[in-house]
Amino acid sequence: MIRVLIAEDMGMIRGALVALLTLEEGIEVVAELDRGDQIVPTALRTRPDVAVLDIDLPGLDGLTAAERLHEQVPQCQTLILTGLSQPGNLLRALRVHVRGFIVKDAPAATLADGIRRVARGERVVDPDLVAAALETGSSPLTPRESDVLRAAADGISTEQIGALLRLSPTTVRNYLSNAITKVGGRNRIDTIRIARNAGWI
Repeated sequence: MIRVLIAEDMGMIRGALVALLTLEEGIEVVAELDRGDQIVPTALRTRPDVAVLDIDLPGLDGLTAAERLHEQVPQCQTLILTGLSQPGNLLRALRVHVRGFIVKDAPAATLADGIRRVARGERVVDPDLVAAALETGSSPLTPRESDVLRAAADGISTEQIGALLRLSPTTVRNYLSNAITKVGGRNRIDTIRIARNAGWI
């Protein structure tokens, strides 16, 4: 029996996923969550074989949760579900040891098959997404530039970003300027849009 944890913040979608998997032979849903920061504590308690995570979750995003899950519950394989076909997210997912990456508009049977394959240690990735990721390439941003852009995306001031990340306002401005240049944005907002669309932040 493959024990599955599901994390999806939209109740109707989460319910549909649970209902779908309940009909599958050899798969048991042991936990269903609506927040990313609940994933690791719940996995430590329920010991799933596979975690099916939405990429956009409140509290903690799916990819960060996947990275922490790999560190603290290494026997649990992760499969990411996303409605966003952002190629940069695929590259980041592979770096944090995600075994599967499926877009939400895939046929329903794809999920159950993906769970079984990931549980066997196989990698399951949408081939169109792989092609797009190769075309887009990896992020040109440093980890710190990504942190600053993510914070800026919340609409907070340079001073607030500095306080949040323990950087001086001048350093924050330098990181933002570097990010704008690397990404080719017209300004901060355009740079955030480009980086988000590519899945780099």
